Amino acid sequence: MARNPVAQTAFGPMVLTAVEQNEPPARRLLDDDLAELFLPAPLRWLVSATRSAPIRRLMIRGSEWSGRGLWANLACRKRFIGDKLAEALGDIDAVVILGAGLDTRPYLLTRQIRMPVFEVDLPVNIARKVQTVRRVLGGPPLSVRLVALDLERDDLLTSLAEHGYHTEYRAFFICEGVTQYLTEATVRRTLEGLRATAPGSRLVFTYVRRDFIDGTNRYGTRTLYRSVRQRRQLWRFGLQPDEVADFIAPYGWRLVEQAGPDDLVQRYVAPTGRKLKASQLEWSAYAEKV
Repeated sequence: MARNPVAQTAFGPMVLTAVEQNEPPARRLLDDDLAELFLPAPLRWLVSATRSAPIRRLMIRGSEWSGRGLWANLACRKRFIGDKLAEALGDIDAVVILGAGLDTRPYLLTRQIRMPVFEVDLPVNIARKVQTVRRVLGGPPLSVRLVALDLERDDLLTSLAEHGYHTEYRAFFICEGVTQYLTEATVRRTLEGLRATAPGSRLVFTYVRRDFIDGTNRYGTRTLYRSVRQRRQLWRFGLQPDEVADFIAPYGWRLVEQAGPDDLVQRYVAPTGRKLKASQLEWSAYAEKV
């Protein structure tokens, strides 16, 4: 399978989720019994080693080398998105996950409710996901549709429609850990395409701060900056928290809630008693279509 530097980033969040399953329930930030199963064999072996608490602590501390606070960021953003989706389930007709990667959310969701779930990602990631779901579950549930496209080149709503999506759906759009990999023009074009979605639709997304993208503040993550900005230019787009409402408003979205790292740590990490800190680099936002 062809390698793509952006596509390869799909593994990290699922490794983190799988490792979190080895924490005692009261200390766990995420609950996901499929996470480890969705990983390829070498990463499953790595995760199994973290059943030992000292090795698990070592891995979490090691993650701080590339990006201080990013373990808490990734775990908390997943919790935030899960909470918002759970709150909205009675008011939506479909879920669309942009940049789905190896996310198990569609398959966990089918245990609770049957509604169309569209997983959107690069063709190489969709091919990998098809193989993974076939290996773990025997095949995707009928309610889950896998949509291969490149947001930089393809039209989102056209591709979704080809897989059974209707603009009349009050949809819940998830865009987790994706916007930084896109150009501003692509982010705006995606929002323009979503203008046709039904009122009452929801959008939850994460973003990195623009001052990190332009290099004026590296938020203590010099290694990460060298990797995603200087060497490979993987991250290309960012926003500042006070810009978000005005950025999405012209496309018909009203900002409902914005969650910064300190808020998320207080909400999700503090109750576990763990001493994890989050980076100010990444924020989460939740909006409704008006």
